[in-house]
Amino acid sequence: QVQLVESGGGLVQPGGSLRLSCAASGSIYGIYRMGWYRQAPGKQREWVAHITRGGTANYADSVKGRFTISRDNAKNTLYLQMNNLKPDDTAVYYCNSRATITSVESWGQGTQVSVSS
Repeated sequence: QVQLVESGGGLVQPGGSLRLSCAASGSIYGIYRMGWYRQAPGKQREWVAHITRGGTANYADSVKGRFTISRDNAKNTLYLQMNNLKPDDTAVYYCNSRATITSVESWGQGTQVSVSS
């Protein structure tokens, strides 16, 4: 069982930056991959980025070049640095983890990111 808690969301202007954090606790040693998803009102949840145990990162085309996913294993924390934010980035951002053997996924409660003038 993994517990995930997101933080760092807020209201920013287009072109601004935010850094999201996801604190993990519980059965964290079995995690193979962690990532970020987002969901805008009236739309389905979409994948944003993930990073594996080996440090390999992947990004959705919509955020590639603007977002950076990273992980601090000592702090059991996942990060998402978001630069050059656009109105279309407005959504609730969710942290996700995937276990190695069971492939069980865990989700945080989400943090709101709003990009507008």
